[in-house]
Amino acid sequence: MALIEFSKEEKASVVLQIQRYFRDELEQDIGQFDAEFLLDFFSEKVGAYYYNRGLSDAQAVLNGKLDDIAEAISEIEKPTEFLR
Repeated sequence: MALIEFSKEEKASVVLQIQRYFRDELEQDIGQFDAEFLLDFFSEKVGAYYYNRGLSDAQAVLNGKLDDIAEAISEIEKPTEFLR
């Protein structure tokens, strides 16, 4: 799997959210460098779990849609002497 990378804008937004979390929830100030380091750590060590869950969720949605299409096709199928 390729390394999860963010654009500069995305990374800056996430870093800011990390800093806010530390300030609001943990009552600790964390610098930009430390927040970026934490983001890089989670991206490398934990990101694959979220990525794989997203793929699994997308696959479930796709499978549901394919089932709907198969059912719709079956509904408009014309009867013949041959069985499927």
